[in-house]
Amino acid sequence: MVRLNEIRENEVAITPPETADAHIVFIGRISTPWTSRMETPRQGRPDGPVCTIEVFEPWVQALKGTERFERLEVLYWLHQSRRDLVLQSPASNGEVHGTFSLRSPVRPNPIGTSIVVLEKIEGNRLFVRGLDCLDGTPLIDLKPERSLFKPIAPPQKGDFATEPVRMCKKIDE
Repeated sequence: MVRLNEIRENEVAITPPETADAHIVFIGRISTPWTSRMETPRQGRPDGPVCTIEVFEPWVQALKGTERFERLEVLYWLHQSRRDLVLQSPASNGEVHGTFSLRSPVRPNPIGTSIVVLEKIEGNRLFVRGLDCLDGTPLIDLKPERSLFKPIAPPQKGDFATEPVRMCKKIDE
């Protein structure tokens, strides 16, 4: 089992540039059953445990209408993740993958995203299934899951811009 912050065979860490981070306002906090990265699921499941998302003032009003959606996209800050690996070996077998080809929490900007099932809303608390983050994770944003969302604003020119779709072949095919 890989230990916390261990560098596995063939992984590559870099010295990150000095931080000049954008200003992100955390709008809430996520409560989950997991207090260690070593027990947190690798992917959230729609039949996983109910977790709570608390939205802070003054953002509570922004929840209006959220109850209409059965699934939400949750964006959160993976506050305990390292930010320096560019090549990672998730299987601990020496085979490496670029960070941007993985859903690993180890990223230059550790933003996590999950599609969750909305069970209910009570005041400023959303009860959801499908998260894969630590208890106390800062909340960045909530959005309706895109396949369920139909834009409310009138259409604009770019909405109708299309081009032929070229499908990418998988590298390992």
